[in-house]
Amino acid sequence: MAAEADIDSAIDNLAAAIKEATVNPKPNYTVDGQSVSWGDYLQVLTSRMDGLLKARQSLAGPYQRKSRMVSR
Repeated sequence: MAAEADIDSAIDNLAAAIKEATVNPKPNYTVDGQSVSWGDYLQVLTSRMDGLLKARQSLAGPYQRKSRMVSR
């Protein structure tokens, strides 16, 4: 399915960006009144990753969980 492949590709891209942001963290700074917060950037990346993982899971369809009660 094309949608699954697109989501998997996006997940791979975000994983690479998250890896880069955590391996080579940068400080927050302000230039000409514009602020850059690397912590906020990482938070956005991880939030988007969560959304994509949920989307991929929803494409997989419903699942059933079976359990069995054991009495002693």
